Amino acid sequence: MANFEQTFKNIDDLLYKDSGADSEIDYIEQSSWILFLRYLDSLEQDKKDEAELQGKEYKFILDEKFRWTSWAKPKTKDGKDDIHSEMTGIDLVKFVEFELFPYLADFKNLHSENPKTIEYKIGEIFSELNNKVKSGYNLREIIDMVDKLPFGSSLDKHELSHLYETKIKNMGNAGRNGGQYYTPRPLIRAMIALIEPKIGEKIYDPACGSAGFLCETYDYLYQRMEKTSSNLETLQENTLFGKEKKNLAYIIGTMNMILHGIEAPNIVHTNTLGENIRDIQEKNRFDVILANPPFGGKERVEVQQNFDIKTGETAFLFMQHFIKSLKAVGRAAIVIKNTFLSNTDNASVALRQHLLETCNLHTILDMPQGTFLGAGVKTVVLFFTKGEPTKNIWYYQLDPGRNMGKTNPLNDTDLKEFLELAKTKPETEKSWNLSVGELSEAEVDLSVKNPNKPEEAPLREPALILEEMQTLDEETNEILGTLNELV
Repeated sequence: MANFEQTFKNIDDLLYKDSGADSEIDYIEQSSWILFLRYLDSLEQDKKDEAELQGKEYKFILDEKFRWTSWAKPKTKDGKDDIHSEMTGIDLVKFVEFELFPYLADFKNLHSENPKTIEYKIGEIFSELNNKVKSGYNLREIIDMVDKLPFGSSLDKHELSHLYETKIKNMGNAGRNGGQYYTPRPLIRAMIALIEPKIGEKIYDPACGSAGFLCETYDYLYQRMEKTSSNLETLQENTLFGKEKKNLAYIIGTMNMILHGIEAPNIVHTNTLGENIRDIQEKNRFDVILANPPFGGKERVEVQQNFDIKTGETAFLFMQHFIKSLKAVGRAAIVIKNTFLSNTDNASVALRQHLLETCNLHTILDMPQGTFLGAGVKTVVLFFTKGEPTKNIWYYQLDPGRNMGKTNPLNDTDLKEFLELAKTKPETEKSWNLSVGELSEAEVDLSVKNPNKPEEAPLREPALILEEMQTLDEETNEILGTLNELV
């Protein structure tokens, strides 16, 4: 792990010095395409070796000129680095920008009939990216460092994927629009644990960002399932599905899934909200939805026409998409602004009514301020099952007993009690039940109001505080007087 960490740090230091990259977001974007091509080379070598063992010939995805061992790290006949054939400086930058990227981007057109293949993913990634490393000498150093990273064992890949996740987290912490890519992984793991997805089910995140929900679900399923060839194929090809609108998020999400072991991720680069929910049919529906949709955005009027409840709030449009995209008895866990529970505008009230009428909203997890680093919004997590109306909602108010922040972020232990209590839904100082029948039909107010929280002692009047101070002074003087007499 130390080897990977130091390499990533050294790459960031070089990118910091380069004139073309100026933020954590640029750093991960540029690291990603180089890592991807190095990973692809390792993957192709593994498949070639496997084919040879079976007496078959392997057909490479990339033409020889554009393989890692040709342009990035050419080798001599005895397998050593051929430094005399290596490009560097302006020659390397020109090759990358005018030959390599156009060649790889064209895969999108060449393989458009089958978007689920790794060939099509290569085309999508490189049709959206640009090389921002302007110094060919910096680029040469980065390539040399990435080439030394081990990709062989499953442990190597696990460490690399873990560090890639750390880079995504750092990008979120860096501010600007980076926060949209990162949902705290302990929260994702808790959401998955409560939903309990199973192999054979289709799991969907229509606003997948860096694919944190899909990657964590992959790990959850892989650890628990029987490792048969059928299950492994199902997990690879027909289990995890995502959509993402933004270019960089799509690339990072695709790369993140590949590093987690999914060769050709089922992520579609599209605006989910551009789809008319009235066109969603049974074949388009999913067993499980796990998501943290973007909130605070405002959608145009023409996009709102795709939904029955018209609103400019992005997250509220996504909520309608979630409900429509679930199969009967499908399960969902959704992060959303806590104002969703209490807003009194017509769209918000109508959406809450729709959710309660069509789904069993059985659990609401109230998250503390500061859960999402760099974002001032307060959030809740909604857990619901489609197909029957809500009768009772169990609330849990998470209180880690500390202020959340970069130095003390959310961890798995913080959510342990929630997961345990969620099985029986008891009344405690942090949890309570709400009967939907008691709600006002006019507002359907679901806001977090803990009736079991111990009342704080009222502040004392100033006169009482002064009186106690005087009494204490008198007692102190008496004690001092007694001591003087003894002396």
